[in-house]
Amino acid sequence: MSTTTPQQPRQAKPVQRRGDRVFAGLSYGAGLLILLTLAGVGIFLTIEGIPGITASPDDVKSGEAFLPFVVPLVYGTLLAALIALVIAVPVAVGVALFISHYAPRRIGALCGYVIDLLAAVPSVVYGAWGIAFLAGQLVGPYSWLERNLGFLPFFAGPASATGRTILTASLVLAIMILPIMTAMCREIFLQTPRLHQEAALALGATRWEMARMAIFPYARSGIVSASMLGLGRALGETLAVAMVLSATGVITIDLISSTNPSTIAANIALSFGEASGLTVNALIASGLVLFVITFLVNFAARSIVDRRKEFSGAN
Repeated sequence: MSTTTPQQPRQAKPVQRRGDRVFAGLSYGAGLLILLTLAGVGIFLTIEGIPGITASPDDVKSGEAFLPFVVPLVYGTLLAALIALVIAVPVAVGVALFISHYAPRRIGALCGYVIDLLAAVPSVVYGAWGIAFLAGQLVGPYSWLERNLGFLPFFAGPASATGRTILTASLVLAIMILPIMTAMCREIFLQTPRLHQEAALALGATRWEMARMAIFPYARSGIVSASMLGLGRALGETLAVAMVLSATGVITIDLISSTNPSTIAANIALSFGEASGLTVNALIASGLVLFVITFLVNFAARSIVDRRKEFSGAN
């Protein structure tokens, strides 16, 4: 007897509509355009920056080789951004948790609108507020820190008489990055599964214990993403820092003195208009350094987020 094997039914190929193909092509094109733009910026900074890196100290306005010129700027950039991040992260997490889980619905919605509006304020407004109001208000507290905590190198002084210090610039940066970090953390907290929260409360946990055991583990990598996004903006902020900071281009850990390090972005903004020749290339080379730092920060953040995808509210 001959046995016949049943034929497998052919699977019909999904029909691709013209709109789907167009949308897929536009999506691929947009992604490719971003990569090409990033590559173009990197290539431009590299080509234009190499002459500034190899330039003789006599050929640039600073009178220094590139490494002694850029190291204080890198230090000031990282110092201001890290201080801003240390100040902004706890406040952003607390405000986001209040809006999402503690505040009544109407108050939470109102606070959310205010946070979103703060994110739309131009940086020049923050800079004007920092130099016209905040700096003057901090002169007294800086003098108090010098008198009472002057034994610490961070507050050794002498305290600035104008308040235009690296700490003031960091406070302005913290306020600038606070809205976007708060908005991201708020959305991530709202995505925490309701069953996790109800289970914690059913076991007798307080609302804070519920947040600590159910919300924060779920949103941990999302908080890291929000923090790194805020850090990226703080690293590249230009106008507000240039307006507030009285920079002298040194390396110091004194946060309340008139002798302050500058940042790469602020130095480029203040120096580019009067620069010429190889000085322009040196400034572009410092921009290349900032480009690399920002890329490494975002790459590290992406690695941290990918390591804990199962708890991420952003993935």
